[in-house]
Formats: sequence, C-alpha cells, structure tokens
Amino acid sequence: MRHPTADRANVVQFDNVAVRYGYGPEILQDVSFSLPAGSFHFLTGSSGAGKSSLLRLMYLAQRQSRGRIVLFGRDIATSRRYELPALRRRVGVVFQDFRLLDHLSAMDNVALPLRVAGASENDIRKFVPDLLTWVGLADHLHAKPPTLSGGQKQRVAIARAVIGRPDLLLADEPTGNVDDHIAMRLMYLFEELNKLGTTVMVATHNENLVSRLPYPQLHLENGQMRRG
Repeated sequence: MRHPTADRANVVQFDNVAVRYGYGPEILQDVSFSLPAGSFHFLTGSSGAGKSSLLRLMYLAQRQSRGRIVLFGRDIATSRRYELPALRRRVGVVFQDFRLLDHLSAMDNVALPLRVAGASENDIRKFVPDLLTWVGLADHLHAKPPTLSGGQKQRVAIARAVIGRPDLLLADEPTGNVDDHIAMRLMYLFEELNKLGTTVMVATHNENLVSRLPYPQLHLENGQMRRG
C-alpha cells in the first residue's frame, strides 16, 4: 500500500491510468508518473501519441477509464463533484486552440482568472498590462482576438494562464505559433513562474526547445509513457 505522505509530496500522481473513448482502443495504457511539487517537465511524443488526452486528465476535463489519479493530494475518483471546481482553479492551462473570448479585449481576457478569484480592479490594472508588456503585447492591450495573429493570440492565452500564479501550469504546444525568439521568452516566463513554486508541464514537438533547456522529459509513445 502506498504511504499517504507520498501523494502529498506530489502535485500529480498517476498510477496505471488508461483512457479510451467509447468502445475504441485505449488511447493511454497503464500510464504511471508523478510530478513533484515545484518541478518542471516536458511532455513529448509524436502527433496522436496521447499528449492532449493526458493533459485533459490533469485539468479534470476527462475521466480515466481505469487507474488512479491524485491531484493536490485528492484522489479524483473518490472526490465529490462539488470539490472539483476548487481543484481546477489551482490549474492554469494554455490550450492549443487558445479559447479566448472574442468579445473581450486582450486585457480583459487575461484579467478573467483574477476577476473570478475576486481581485480588485486596482490590482488588475496594475498586473495585467505589465504581463502583456512582458509577452510583447504592450500595443495590443485593447485589441480583441479577431484582430490578432495566431502568435499574438497564443501570447494572450499564456498570459491568462499564468496571471493568477497557479499551483500547476499545463501548456499544450505553447510555442507552436511564435518564432524562436518569442518561444524562448515565453519559456523564461514559465521558468520564472516555476521559481515561484508553480509546477510546470509543457507539451511540445519543439526538439530545439527541449534540447536547450535542462528539464526532464516524459515521453509518450503508442499510448505508453517512458522517461526521456
């Protein structure tokens, strides 16, 4: 039997987790790994290897078919439904498809997590423009997503994910729409957040990025996990 303190030392714990959709084959098979609090990992693997499915499990958008998932010390299978939103709010997610609200400005999109958390408008006006300036969007604070390029939308999405200093940050191909210079700048932002205590997982195809940064890899291949 696992010692109860083992889960509390990890932000995420997967034990023999599998996922299948409907009656199809398992997309993920017997996946076991842990993310220690304050760690930084890359998640690698070819297209279709199951990276996005794994991330969906971690931010509670998908339930496993079998196995055990513990998030912030709570076994997801035995947690009550009303407990899950509080766990989700501790997770920041950078989605591949951005998921920005087109009727809101870049500033208001980024401010959403702060407003949900009850932050004051003074704090929002102080922190949000600074972060958008850091990601190179100082001239686009009031621009709405339909007027932005793919790379600019990506940076707004990243700023929104990190503005609340989440306990866990999950980034799904966060540098796929930006050049190498901006990609490294965004990675430095993730590193700074990590230094403040956030556990970070970055799913990426960018081998150059992975090779330049000294973080361990979790590699998915044919639905199974191995350490890189």
